[in-house]
Amino acid sequence: MSIVFAKPDASVVVRGTEAEVVGSPKAAVKLLVDSSSAGGALSTVQVSLDVGADGAKPHRHEQSAEMFYVLEGAVRVLSGDQILHAERGDVIVVPPGLAHAFAAEQGSKAELLIVIAPG
Repeated sequence: MSIVFAKPDASVVVRGTEAEVVGSPKAAVKLLVDSSSAGGALSTVQVSLDVGADGAKPHRHEQSAEMFYVLEGAVRVLSGDQILHAERGDVIVVPPGLAHAFAAEQGSKAELLIVIAPG
């Protein structure tokens, strides 16, 4: 895979106020950096989960790793056949090809930064 920035001599800047938000009030996803704007290097989203809300059903990325950084609250991440728990400041990285899902812990909201690389 080649990483080609549209403007190779300029950084990608996304203003938080201009980022698209999709999903529902219980699970909102702010689209920060799309793969196409970063030359395929990565995709980045900020996910806000209400108490106990599901973030994603089990899925896999064949060619990309997915990193979960917990900004606030606590989450559980299904990673293969393991259920991992993480809270503010923790990082989980799921390798390419491994099925995974995530949700806010019961009794907790969660705010996550998720990076998928390559995008």
